[in-house]
Amino acid sequence: MPPIPGAGLAKGLAVTLRTMTKRTVTAQYPDVQPELPPRTRGVIGLFEENCTVCMLCARECPDWCIYIDSHKETVPAAAPGGRERSRNVLDRFAIDFALCMYCGICIEVCPFDALFWSPEFEYAETDIRELTHERDKLREWMWTVPEPPALDPGAEEPKEIAAARKTAEKHRAAQDAEEAAQAERTTQPQQPAGAAEPEEGGQE
Repeated sequence: MPPIPGAGLAKGLAVTLRTMTKRTVTAQYPDVQPELPPRTRGVIGLFEENCTVCMLCARECPDWCIYIDSHKETVPAAAPGGRERSRNVLDRFAIDFALCMYCGICIEVCPFDALFWSPEFEYAETDIRELTHERDKLREWMWTVPEPPALDPGAEEPKEIAAARKTAEKHRAAQDAEEAAQAERTTQPQQPAGAAEPEEGGQE
């Protein structure tokens, strides 16, 4: 069946008429900030205390946009006769967001939870060199990282929390047993000094 002349024009006009009858909604940005989803990939924050300079994030980054420098320090032995140890000290941690493609691999592979997604997205610059954020700037983004969502009611308890609770219960049980034993010792009647204990079996 040949197409009806003007059918496409009629469909286009119908779409226009439907749109004209709807109320327009304009986001008044930047006066009104958008409500972003909790897992928004805005910028990456660094929790420096957890970083062990394992370099796993830099090695796994497909864009090679993470720059890490470090040096080794000798830690004296904790006990006499012990052996000295060496540890890595972070000197530089920078991310070039002009190269980053926000894949999140660095956050996923970090074994010590040192990298987090922040929903902040207002960090545009007029100079591309300013998009390389050093560790001080990355640390500032940590304060904008939202709290993790609550666990599902049917989900298993995290192993870390379960282990901590078990340890606390053992400690509390030992402390209660010690307090009970101490209370029992204080409530027992004590014999006066110099009193002779009765002989077993009586006198013959």
